Amino acid sequence: MTINNRVEKARILIEALPYMRRFEGKTFVIKYGGNAMVDEALKTAFAQNIILLRQVGINPVVVHGGGPQIGKIMEQMGLKPLFIDGLRVTDQETVNVVEMVLAGKVNKDIVNLINLNGGQAAGMSGKDGRTIIAKKRKHTRNSPDMKTPEIIDLGWVGDVERINTQLLGLFKQTDIIPVIAPVGVGENGETYNINADSVAGHIAMALNAEKLILLTDVLGVKHKNGRLISKISSEEVGELISNGTIAGGMIPKVQTCINARASGVNSAHIIDGRIEHALLLEVFTDQGIGTYFL
Repeated sequence: MTINNRVEKARILIEALPYMRRFEGKTFVIKYGGNAMVDEALKTAFAQNIILLRQVGINPVVVHGGGPQIGKIMEQMGLKPLFIDGLRVTDQETVNVVEMVLAGKVNKDIVNLINLNGGQAAGMSGKDGRTIIAKKRKHTRNSPDMKTPEIIDLGWVGDVERINTQLLGLFKQTDIIPVIAPVGVGENGETYNINADSVAGHIAMALNAEKLILLTDVLGVKHKNGRLISKISSEEVGELISNGTIAGGMIPKVQTCINARASGVNSAHIIDGRIEHALLLEVFTDQGIGTYFL
């Protein structure tokens, strides 16, 4: 390694220093999903990034997805996944698989990865400590030939009703990093499958988090020409949804970020989890790499 390479590394550390000072003691809620959960190098980099955040005094809270893993296990069990408007129809048999895969296999794999890389992590689902209280999602579909919207029963698919922060508050008093599966519990103990982005947003709001960060498989919010939008306001989001620039699965992600900002979360970000060390590049550099919600 040349002396110039060493000097460049020192400059990077100096650039990160004011951010480390600013965010010490703050809470970051990070949604972990997409290719970052599949590629081995990215998985290790993510674990290292989370550990470094904790090491410099930041309190990371990880919420993870696991759709592809659920689909794979269902296929192995001879169960056929069914989706309506991009939402997984979750009957009783399916919700059992969802809970087994998310709160069991996927959650413990992430915990193990962080622990193997030198951190301390503990896994939980929203049922632990009744942290995520959920209610059944009411899904409707409209079309020009319908006089009234069609009500579609998605089964045990839920929305967050409220977050109980008591258990998460205990983690904050330690060096243990909570890793949360997006499985909620109803008022009568029923199990609900909930969108992980939505869970991350609600937890960020409940914890008065400094940052909400969603890891995705795209650069961030983009113009129609494909150019990354580095900073965006809620007004601009509305315009881009109206003209079709923001569409499909990106809509609930940006809405989660806008809602979090409106509810007191100091900043929200959508970043590309396919980039190695994406978290550190977004948090500790002047330019960042994704879309920042104003």
